[in-house]
This record gives sequence, C-alpha cells and structure tokens, in this order.
Amino acid sequence: MTMNNQQKSLLVTATKKIAPSWPLDKLIAVNPLWSLIDKPFDTVAAELSAIAGIKAHLPIETYVTWFKQGRIDQASLTKAAQHYAVDALPESLIDMLSKPTPTLTPWQNIADLADQERPATKMSWHDEITHQVSQFCADHYQQVSPTLRQMSSNDQTHLYPHWLTITTQDKGLSIVLDEPKLIHLFNALPNNTDQLFALAIEELALDEVSLPYYAHALLLDINGWSSYLAYLHWQNPNDQEDHLMSLLAIKMAWELVIWRYLTSQENPQASAIKQAWEKQKQTIEQHIAKHKEALLSAKIWALALEYAEQKQLNTLLTSQSYPLTKQRPSVLQAVFCIDVRSEVIRRALEKQDDAIQTFGFAGFFGLPIEYKAKDSAFSRPQLPGLLSPSITVSECETNIEHAQKEQQQARWQRWGHSAPATFSMVESMGWWYAFKMFKQTLFSKRQTNPAARLAPNTQWNITQNGEPLTTQDKAKLAKGVLDTMGIKHYAETVLLVGHGSHTSNNLHAAGLECGACGGQSGEVNVKVLSRLLNDAEVRSCLHTMGIKIPQHTTFVAALHNTTTDQLTCFDHQTTPQQSHWLEQAMYGAQKERAKKLDASLLNVSDKQRHKAFLKRANDWSQVNPEWGLANNHAFIIAPRQQTRQLNLKGRSFLHDYDYQTDSDFGILERLITAPMLVAHWINMQYNLSVTDHFKFGSGNKVLHNAVGGNIGVFEGNGGDLRIGLPIQSISDGKNWMHTPVRLTVYICAPKSAIADIVAKHETVRQLIDNDWLYLFCWQDQTIERFYQQEWLS
Repeated sequence: MTMNNQQKSLLVTATKKIAPSWPLDKLIAVNPLWSLIDKPFDTVAAELSAIAGIKAHLPIETYVTWFKQGRIDQASLTKAAQHYAVDALPESLIDMLSKPTPTLTPWQNIADLADQERPATKMSWHDEITHQVSQFCADHYQQVSPTLRQMSSNDQTHLYPHWLTITTQDKGLSIVLDEPKLIHLFNALPNNTDQLFALAIEELALDEVSLPYYAHALLLDINGWSSYLAYLHWQNPNDQEDHLMSLLAIKMAWELVIWRYLTSQENPQASAIKQAWEKQKQTIEQHIAKHKEALLSAKIWALALEYAEQKQLNTLLTSQSYPLTKQRPSVLQAVFCIDVRSEVIRRALEKQDDAIQTFGFAGFFGLPIEYKAKDSAFSRPQLPGLLSPSITVSECETNIEHAQKEQQQARWQRWGHSAPATFSMVESMGWWYAFKMFKQTLFSKRQTNPAARLAPNTQWNITQNGEPLTTQDKAKLAKGVLDTMGIKHYAETVLLVGHGSHTSNNLHAAGLECGACGGQSGEVNVKVLSRLLNDAEVRSCLHTMGIKIPQHTTFVAALHNTTTDQLTCFDHQTTPQQSHWLEQAMYGAQKERAKKLDASLLNVSDKQRHKAFLKRANDWSQVNPEWGLANNHAFIIAPRQQTRQLNLKGRSFLHDYDYQTDSDFGILERLITAPMLVAHWINMQYNLSVTDHFKFGSGNKVLHNAVGGNIGVFEGNGGDLRIGLPIQSISDGKNWMHTPVRLTVYICAPKSAIADIVAKHETVRQLIDNDWLYLFCWQDQTIERFYQQEWLS
C-alpha cells in the first residue's frame, strides 16, 4: 500500500511548517512561526489556536490591567477596534472587551480522544507517548556516547525504523499503560514510513482537508523535537533522511496503534471515540472559524497595545529638530552591535564627551566567517543563522600550553553534559567534586566554555575554499564593511566593540551572546576585522578604492560584556582619558540597568554596584544575571544624530545609515534583508515565549537538564524537548519583563527606495503585508507606515 502524490505532498508541506530551533551551543533567537509568514499573523494565530491550543496573545485580564495603568490609552483601543470593524462607544467598548475569552477545545488527536474516555487510574496515552518518543529521540540523537545508536557514526539507522525496532522489544510499555496486548500491535507496523502513512491515512479515513491539519497538529504536539529536527534539515537540506517525516511517522504510528487497539476489542469507549473523530474531521474549518471569532477581543487589545507604544515612540522621535551644526572632530569613535543592550552603554559613553561618536552596526561586523580552531576539527559559525559562512578564520600559531589546557577542560565539560554524568561524574569524583562545588559556591568565579577562550595576541589565517585571501580580496571585504559602517571622518582611535555575556551554570548562555554571531561572542569578528583594517597593505589597496584611512587611525578590537557592562580592549593600551570614559560609561549603564535587576543597588557607590554586578555574573545560583533582549520593540535605521539625544530605554535596535551616501540603496537593501530579519526573529521569540510559554518557552531554569550534549533541555527528567526562553529570562516572578508587541521598524530613507526594495524581496513583503512587523518611513519629522504596497499617513 502506498500514498498518492497529493497525500505525500500534503505531509511534506506539514513538515515545512515547523521552524528550526538551534542547539544550546549555537543558540540564537528564532521566530517559532517563521515557516508560516506567508499567511497573515491573525490567520496563523487562529489556526494554531484551533489545532494545537497555541496562544499568540496574552490573557484579557493582563491587557485590562495595563489599560487601567495607562499603558494602553483609549484612543489606541478605539483605533484597534475600528481596525477589526468593531464600532462602539468607549464605555461599552471597554465592557465588551473586558469579558473573558470563551474557552474552546483545540483539535484532539486520537490519543487525546482516548484519554477523555480513559480511567483516571491509568497512565495517560498522551503523556506516555510524549515521554517515550522524547526519551527515544534524546537517545537516538545523543551527541556524546549515544546509548541507542550504532557505535560507528557511519552506520546509523533512520529515526522511524530505529524507533520501531526498539519499541517492539520494549515490554515495559504494556506494563506502564496497563494494556497487556498493546506491544503486539507494534509488530504489525510496516518498517517503511511511506507504507505507514498510507495505512494510517486509509484506516483513519483522512481526506485532503483533514490530513494537513492533522499532520501539523501531531508535529506541534511534540514541537520541541520537531523544531530541533527542522534545524537539522536547515543545516543540511540534502540529508538522505527527512528527520521530520520520520518523527511524523512515529507520532502517526502511535495513533494507529491506539486506534487499532481500542477498535479491535469490545471496548465501550471505542464508539464514542470514533464518533468524536469523524465529527472533528468534518468540521475542522468551522472549528478554526470559531477560534478566530473567540480571539477577537485579544486581537484588539494586542493591537491597541502596539498602537499605544508606537504613538509614544513616534512622539519621541519627532519631538525635536536635529540641526546640522558642524561638530568638533571626534576624539573617540566606537562601533557597537545593534543589539538593544548596546543602546544603554552607547548613551552612557556619549555622555562623557560631545566629541565621542558611536555607531550601530550588525554584530558580526559584516564578516561572513566561521571560526576554526587551529589543528582541530572544531569549527563554529560567526554570523547570523540566516546566512552561510564563506570564509574561514583560524589562528596563525597555536599556543600549545593554552590549547592543551582548553582541550582538557573541554573533555571535562563534555563528560559533565553527557546523559550518564548526572550520576557517574559526581560519584566517581567523590569528595573532590564536592569540594569543587563548595568552592564555587563560596568563591565563585567566571565559567566559560573552553571553545570560547582564545589565545591572546592572535594573528589570523583567512581562507576561502581552502585558499588564503589575497590582499585585494581582504580589501574588498574591508570596503564592504566600511561602506555599510558609514564612518565619514576617522578618529585617532576607533573601537570595534563586539559583545558577549558573562554567566555561570547557565545552559542557555549562548542565548545571551551575539545572535548575529551565531550565538557566540563577537570577539573573533572584531579581532579579525581590526587586524584587517590595521594592515598597511590592505589600507593601501583601500586607498585605490576611494577609502582613505588616516595613518594615525588605529582600529581597536573590544568587547562589551552585556552582563556587567564592562568594556575590554584587546591588544591595545588605552590612554588614561579613554580608560576614564570607558569606566564612567560602565558605571552609568550599570546604574540604569540596576533599576530592573536589583533596585537596592541604586543607592550605593559606583564601585559597590560594580562589585555587585560581578558577583551576580559569577554566581552559579543566579537565574537571571541579565535580562538579555527582553522588552525589545523597535529597529531604527537612521543616522545616530537623530537619536543621540533620546533615551530609548534599551528597547531599540539601532543601525546607523545615511541614505545620502548610498547612491544605489544597496546598503539599505542589505539592512532590510538581513539585520531587520534578525531583529524580527529576536522579537518574535521573546513575544511567543511570553504569550505561550508552554509551547515556545523552556520553563524553569532550576529544573533544566541538558539533553544529548547540546541538543536542548528537558524540564525535569522528561516531557518534550523545551525550546525558547526560560521563564527567568522574561519574568521576575511577578511581572513580565518583556512586553509582547510586534517589531516596529523605522527607516530614514526616501519612500520610493523603501518601496522598491520591499517589492524585490518576497520574504520582506510577507513580513510587512501579513502583519508580522510594522515598517515606517521616518523623514523630515514625519512618520508614515508602508503597508500592503501603500503609504499610510
């Protein structure tokens, strides 16, 4: 028995609806609904609510509370209601929208329907399936010492046949579920996924309407593993195995087994389950329509919140004029990542002297590189997940002593993250490990991944396809970076400031690093770029290309520690004045951030506060050492002079851009198609981690256990793989630290240029026209929205 082409196409389409989730060591923010942006946001919200119970909005009570607190104003609420064709007087509108959202049951898979008729004394079908499939996937994909896979990495079975082999030998399933004859039904399943799908489609009577919804619902039911397998496909689209199709086959096999098991016996519940199943299949589209209607109030409130925030930001951006007065030459320039955390430290540094100039630039600094440790197979990307590296960088020389030390620590860390280490490592190391834990508790110090520690004073080999880059190649690379960076007059010292975090005992540490660097510190990128730009031969070549860098200008690699706000310069001795500026900027940023981290630090001295920040970063019991990119809401592409005097409260991504020096708008096109998409990914991950933490958040940090080395985490010892942000990254235990609003993008450029670029790129057009983000043109103190190929005032 085989599927027809249409059935197979529908299943493949269902697997393509799952967005990837990166593993812990390369953790970057992703829009969990990225694969669905071809549909309007509201349509996706209704469909996912109907088929998986997913929440894209906050509870009504939260919005009502914020309205009473003044965060949502009446005018914004009325405007949002009118958008959804709801016309009512203010008083009646509030009453209507304050009513709780009707409770609607989402689509029920066969396991869910069976659980409704199942005695409370028996193990839930759904919970046991999730546990069994999740534990199996963890063993199958274990990166360190696989417990189920073949010993040779070249001799690995595919997921579905491997699962079937193990399951048919697992007598424990019948015992746990208290269903004695259950195991025999697994022996009757085909070993081939296509045959399994064909059987399930026929026996469950799935037609072309219900099949795609059902397949999508099954994958969303184990969304953590689905997302990880989507990542494997993202990294290797030509893999011989379609991992997601294999996972879907496992889920459908369980459904078929339950169906056969219940209908083959004289089971009084079978008739009720059959009736519910048939009715559900026949009414799926009406079911989605009911969810769409039930979400109306939540959609209005959510839109009103976005309108209210945009109104405040629009007022701030247009509140003052920006005279083009000639400033004195810059005494120091610093180029920061566009990360919202950089906005705070940039303001603090600029306050030290009017002649200090800062720039915002994508955190990978325009270098399409991967870092490969010398004499090692280890490599890692240092660029956004949307891009693929084309250049490899590695150290020219190896510090043998440094390398051996890091390799030894890496082996210890791999052992510590492997599944058996929970017991074997602690028990085998005995009192020595207890002493280590005691020491770290009382005298905590920084813990970093050995792979993230570079040897000092590093020179770099830069290659492409195995061949060293020529001076001409290096100059072209540097020119592309400098053109986008937009520095017109170079100061004597130009800091290239990457960023990284400083946390201890944090499985999600990479999520606090630079997302534009693939979840790594930006240290490699700024060190490589500074070497390029300080190279005399490269500068000479740049001169022939029209870029003249003064001889006295030095580019200095630096790193902003986003947890402590320390600014560290590499391979360069700063002047006493520069050191003072950097120190005072650190103190200023720490004081501003203390309001949300620990208000008790506001009334202590700068040095005491700094000491407290260091202690917080080193404390391995600290669950929220920093708030990361929480509360991000805007991306501004404009000259810094237009925002320099504004306090944007660490909520905006800032990328410098001057359209007057971008004759063909090629730079603007790169900014719209790369950094804007990265900002959108970050924004949506934070939004959905808040609105539906069960599906798109990773739960409580305190309960996390690493899965398969760096695959992800379990919350406790089982359940689905947890993806997204931990609860401690978005909540202080009482209040949400992130406000879920869709990203608002402001671009200072001619409207015609913006419209032309959007028209060229389907993905960008989908994000704008399908309401995944807002795009505004900001020019001459006026702000206009671009939507559905039109400009709206």
